[in-house]
Amino acid sequence: MSGESGGWTKGAEAIVYQSCNTCGARQYFCRSFCAACGSPDLTEKRASGAGTVYATSLVCRAATPETRAHVPYNIVLVDTEEGFRMMAHGDSDLAIGDRVAVRFTQFAGRLVPYFARAK
Repeated sequence: MSGESGGWTKGAEAIVYQSCNTCGARQYFCRSFCAACGSPDLTEKRASGAGTVYATSLVCRAATPETRAHVPYNIVLVDTEEGFRMMAHGDSDLAIGDRVAVRFTQFAGRLVPYFARAK
C-alpha cells in the first residue's frame, strides 16, 4: 500500500480512498485488504471532490453538546466520481441527484468535508 498524505481525518484538505491493484475495486474506508477480492495490493488515491447526492438528511437535534451550535445541519451521502459513496456535511438545500463539489470547513472543532452544488 502506498502512503499518500492522509485525508481530512488526519487534518489534510483531501478525501483519500483506496484502489485495488488486483481487481480495480475502490473503497473509502481504508483497510489492509480489498473488501471485494481480499487482495492486500492497494494504492491510496485522492478523490476529485466531485459527485452526486444519493441521499440527504437534515439534522434538527444535536447529538452532542459540541454540535448544538450547528443545528440544523445537513448530512449527505455522495456518490463520488471515483465510484465510492461517502457521508459528509452539505448545504441544506441539496436534493437527491444534485451534482456537488467538496470544500473543507470546521464543524464542532474538526475539519470536515462539506459539499455544495457544483457550479
